[in-house]
Amino acid sequence: MTSAAIYGCSGHRLTEAERAFFAEARPWGFILFRRNIDSPEQVRALTDELRASIGDAAAPILIDQEGGRVQRMGPPHWPKYPPGEAYLKATNDPLAARELVRLGARLMAHDLKAVGINVDCLPVLDVPVPGAHDIIGDRAYARDPATVAQLGRAAAEGMLAGGVLPVMKHMPGHGRAFADSHHDLPVVHADFATLDGWDFAPFKALSDMPMAMTAHVVFDAIDPKRPATTSRKAVKLMRGHLDFGGLIMTDDLSMKALSGTLTERAGAALKAGCDVVLHCNGDLDEMRQVAEGTGRLKGRAAKRAAAAMARIVHTPEPLDPFEARLRFDALMAGKLDAARGPDVGEAQA
Repeated sequence: MTSAAIYGCSGHRLTEAERAFFAEARPWGFILFRRNIDSPEQVRALTDELRASIGDAAAPILIDQEGGRVQRMGPPHWPKYPPGEAYLKATNDPLAARELVRLGARLMAHDLKAVGINVDCLPVLDVPVPGAHDIIGDRAYARDPATVAQLGRAAAEGMLAGGVLPVMKHMPGHGRAFADSHHDLPVVHADFATLDGWDFAPFKALSDMPMAMTAHVVFDAIDPKRPATTSRKAVKLMRGHLDFGGLIMTDDLSMKALSGTLTERAGAALKAGCDVVLHCNGDLDEMRQVAEGTGRLKGRAAKRAAAAMARIVHTPEPLDPFEARLRFDALMAGKLDAARGPDVGEAQA
C-alpha cells in the first residue's frame, strides 16, 4: 500500500533503520540531495537500494538539478550547469535561448537517467519582481512571464525527451515573495488581477506538465490565512483557474514557512488537496512524524501519480553526449556561429 509521501535519506547508502522504515511506510518516491551524492556508481547503487526497499523497480526518485546554486550532482563526476538566467544572457535572443535551454535540460536528463534518477524538480517558473528576496534570483529564466514560460517549456521538453519527468515550481508563484520560505513565511499582498497576469501566467502556459511543486507562500488575494501548500482555496485555484490536472506535490514540509508539527503539516497539505507530501532532510524521527499524518495514495491522487509516471519515455531521444556538451559549452560562451552548423538539428536530437 503506497503512501502519499516522498522522503529523503541520510547518506550515501541506506541504513538498516531507513530500510526498515521505508519497507513499512511504503512512500511513493524518494528525493536525493548533495549529502547523498558521491560517484556515479554510488548514486546508482543508492537508487537501486531505495527502489528495492519498497519493492518498486520503477519508483520515482527525484532531485533538484537546476544548475547554478541548485545543482546536487556536480564536479568532478558531472559537469557544471548554469543558472536559469544565464541562458538568455548568453544569447540575448529568446529563440536561441530556447534552443539552448532545451539542450541543457536534455544533457542533464542524460546525467540523471544514467544513475537511476527519473524526476527533476525543474523548471523554475517563478517570475521575480524588483525587490523580491533573492531565493529565486538567478534561478529564474527571465524577468517577464512570457519568456519564463517559453524557456520553462524548453527545459521541460528537454527533460521529457531524455526520459526524466519535470516538476514545475513553485506553483502558483514564488517570484513576488519578499522572504525566503526556508526560514520565514512570505506574504504576498498583490491583487488577483496582478497575480493572474504575472505570477500565474507561466503555470497556466505549462498546465499540461505532469507534476508541480507548491509554494509555501500566503497570497492575500487567494487565502490570507494559509500558505498555498496547505490552502484548499489555493489548490482549488491550481486545479481550476490554472487548469492543472497533473500531480501536485508540496515543497519540503520541514521548511520554516509552515507551522504546526510535521504530522499536522502533512495532514493539512493532503486535506487541502495536494496529492503527495515531500520531506527532504533524511531525519528518520521527522519522517516518522510525517508518516503519521500521511495516508494512502488513493483515488484521484493515485490516478494522477500513475498518469505522471506514464509520461516517462523509456527510449530517450537519441543523443551524442560528447558532441552535445561541446555544442552547449560553445553556445553558452556566445560562440553561436561556431556552434551552429548544418547538422544542428541532428546534434540536438
